Amino acid sequence: MKRLLYGGTVVNVFTGEMERANVLIENEKIIGVGAYSPDDADVTEDITGKFVCPGFIDGHIHIESTMLTTSELAKLCMPHGTTAIVADPHEIANVCGMDGIRYMMESSDGIPMSVYFTLPSCVPATAFDEPGAVLKAEDIRPLYENKQVVGLAEMMNYPGVLLGDRDVYHKIGDAIERGKVVDGHAPFLSGKDLDKYILAGVTSDHECSTADEAIEKIRKGQWVMIRQGTAARNLIELLPLFDGAYSHRCILVTDDRHPADLMRDGHIDNIIRLAVKHGKSVITAIKMATIQAAQCFGLRFVGAVAPGYRADLLVLNDLNTVDIEDVYSRGEKVVQRKQMKAFDCPEIAEELCKTVRNSFHTKELTVADFHIAEKGNNCRVIEIIPGQLLTREQVCQIDWSKNNGIDTARDILKLAVIERHKNTGHIGLGFIQGIGIKNGAIASSVSHDSHNIIVIGSNDEDMVIAANHIRKNGGNVVVSAGKIIADMALPIAGLMTELSGEEIALANEKVRRAVYELGVPGDIEPFMNMAFVSLPVIPSLKMTPQGLVNVDKQERISLYCD
Repeated sequence: MKRLLYGGTVVNVFTGEMERANVLIENEKIIGVGAYSPDDADVTEDITGKFVCPGFIDGHIHIESTMLTTSELAKLCMPHGTTAIVADPHEIANVCGMDGIRYMMESSDGIPMSVYFTLPSCVPATAFDEPGAVLKAEDIRPLYENKQVVGLAEMMNYPGVLLGDRDVYHKIGDAIERGKVVDGHAPFLSGKDLDKYILAGVTSDHECSTADEAIEKIRKGQWVMIRQGTAARNLIELLPLFDGAYSHRCILVTDDRHPADLMRDGHIDNIIRLAVKHGKSVITAIKMATIQAAQCFGLRFVGAVAPGYRADLLVLNDLNTVDIEDVYSRGEKVVQRKQMKAFDCPEIAEELCKTVRNSFHTKELTVADFHIAEKGNNCRVIEIIPGQLLTREQVCQIDWSKNNGIDTARDILKLAVIERHKNTGHIGLGFIQGIGIKNGAIASSVSHDSHNIIVIGSNDEDMVIAANHIRKNGGNVVVSAGKIIADMALPIAGLMTELSGEEIALANEKVRRAVYELGVPGDIEPFMNMAFVSLPVIPSLKMTPQGLVNVDKQERISLYCD
C-alpha cells in the first residue's frame, strides 16, 4: 500500500533546508519526496501547514533506568517522537548476566519502536564491584549474531584500556572485527591517554561535562553524545557544540531518565526544545537527533526523509516547539493526534522471567550492620554535585558522640552499600554530604552498575527498615520515624516493573515528594543521584560493598584520613 503525506514542509537533514514537498511511502520505506500527487497513492493525508522530519533516535539509554519494561517505555517515548533507541542493557546484565540481556532482547521484539543494542562491555564495571554476574569476551561474542546488536556498549573501564587489559581488548576487537561501533565512557580523559583510548577503537563519549572536554574529543574524531537525563544534565554546559565546526559530530541522548520526567517534559524532543530556548538552531538539533545518530551507529537508510530511507517520520504542528501531532514507524502510523495506538506486547520465555524476578540473595539486616567503628576524627566524605554524576571528596571532622558520626546540622549523613547477589555479607559504610535528609532514610536497589542495596540516612534504625524493605521488594523506599512513608517496588531484577508508565510515574513522584519532605533540596534528584554514588568509574569518590574507592587512582582507600 502506498501512502502520501502532502502539503507539508520537509526538514532536509542533509542540507539543513526546508522543502515544500510531498512524501510517498510504500510499506516500510519512503519511495519518493517531491511533486507527487494523490493519484500516486492508495491513501492520502493532508498535512498542509505542518512539518515532516525524521523520527528521533536516542543514541544512549539504559531501559532499566527508566524502571519501565521496553513496551511501556515505547508507549511513553513514541508520542514524543522517539522512533528508535540504542540501549545498553548492562544494568540488568550486572544483576542477571546473559539471561538479563536475553530478557531485554526478547522484551523488545516486535514492538513499534526500533530497539538496537550495544553489548555490555563492563560486567562488572571495575574490579571493585560485586555484581551478580561476570561477563567475559567469549560470553557476549555469540550475541553479535543478533541483528539488533550495533556495537559494544560504553567502555567504562578506560583504565583497563590504558593498561592493556587482555579481556577488554578482546571485547573491543570482537566488535571491530564485525564492523560494529565501540561506545566510550571516559570522563575528563585527555591528552595522550585520550589518544590511546581512541586508538583502541572507541568512537564516542557521553560523559563530557564541559565544552572544552567535548571539543578535544571531537577534534580527535569521536562522536560526542550530549546528555540531558534525570541526574546528569549536561546540555547547558555543552551548548557551544551546537555552533560551527562541532555540531556535525554530536548526537542527543538521555542515558537515564525517570518516567515522571518523561511524562512531564518529554524525551529527545525535550532536549531539542531546551536547545532552541537557549538560542540554538532547531534544524541543528534535529540533525543531531536523527541522521547523525544513525551515522554514529552505522545505521543505513535511517534518520532522514529521503528515498530509500525507513519511513520513521514525525508530523509536527510547529517546528521550534517540537509540537508533534503524528508519528510513523516503519510506515505505520503509531501515534495519531498525539495519542499512542495500542500494540501487542511480546511474549518472554518463562525461565527468563523467573530469573529476573528472583535476584535478591542477602541476609536480613540489623542495626549492628550499620555501626561504623571509630578509628579517627578526620573522615573522607562523598560530596554530591547537583546535576552531575561526578562527586567530590571532602575531609570532615566527625563528631562520634553525635549518632555514630551523623550530623544533620552539617548535612553529614550515613551511607551504606550492601552486597545483595551472593550473600557475601559485605557492607561498605561511610558518610555523604549534599543529600539534605533531616530525619529518616532512603534506600534503593538501583545503584549503578552492580545494583547492590544502597541506603542513606540520618539514623541507623530507619536505615535498617529501609534496607530490609528493599531486600524483599526491590525499588525505592522512604522511611521516617520508623515508618515507611513511600515506596516504589521494582520486582524485575530490582530495576523495573510491569506497571504502566502512568502508574510508575505516580509512584515515582510519590517517593520524590516524600524525600523532599525529609529536607532534600529541590535541585537534587535524590534517587538518581544516589544510584551513582556506588559507581567507581565516575570521579572522584565512590562507595562499594567493600568500602571507599578513589576513582581517579582506581584504588580502595580508608574512610579515615588520620
